[in-house]
Amino acid sequence: MTPERIALISDVHGNLTALEAVLADIEARGITRIFNLGDYIGKGPRGREVAEICRDRCEVNLLGNWEDFLLAPQPDFGRESVGLMWWRLQAWEQADWLRTLPFSHDFLISGRRVRLFHASEETVHRRVRFDHDEQEFLGLFRNTEATGLDVPEPDMVGYADTHDPYYETDRDRRTVFNTGSVGNCMSDPTPVYVILEGVLDSDQEAPFGIQWVRVPYDVDAEIEYAAGVGMPELTEYTYELRTGFYRGNLKNDEQPTYHRRR
Repeated sequence: MTPERIALISDVHGNLTALEAVLADIEARGITRIFNLGDYIGKGPRGREVAEICRDRCEVNLLGNWEDFLLAPQPDFGRESVGLMWWRLQAWEQADWLRTLPFSHDFLISGRRVRLFHASEETVHRRVRFDHDEQEFLGLFRNTEATGLDVPEPDMVGYADTHDPYYETDRDRRTVFNTGSVGNCMSDPTPVYVILEGVLDSDQEAPFGIQWVRVPYDVDAEIEYAAGVGMPELTEYTYELRTGFYRGNLKNDEQPTYHRRR
């Protein structure tokens, strides 16, 4: 049984410059299978282009929270409508495909049943941080209406959404990992993706590996493009790409720390 590798990417958020750098690294490693965990659009200036490339290059594409709310038939953006409407219109050519993407994807690798989704086992809109509690950890492995009820529960869960990569396992070998973000990574803002290695579609235990890869890219070129097309919230976008700090901290004039307040 020959091991294979799969690249897992997520949360590109319209940052085409970062996506191209990551795809070049994946190709240089000879990896041909790519799974995408969602959030192709919003925040960055080229959601349409990102969606087009991922539709063509990724074997699996999953629904993210930005696709679900930004491309809803009758969205309610409230007071934040200017930026959101700009991103909605920019990605609208891909709307029918993006908003109907599957919620999750299950597969076997080296005897481990893996489940991928964007944010949580129930919805793309509920966030599970790295400093979650035991109940949240165990909940990620549950079958729900969103993941399907009449399927085996996973041994391993991979998700995205928080833009903050991590790995966790318990004494029953249940494993959770977060892919981080290609286009809008928090803390270290360098784009990051995951490589899974093992014997695909096999229920027999075999060597298995998981790796995170950071890929430098031309952040100045990305910011210059966003400025050139007049993208809204450019100051906030620049802040996140350069510092890895969430834009909400900029508005609150706070110096963020890695751990959240309890």
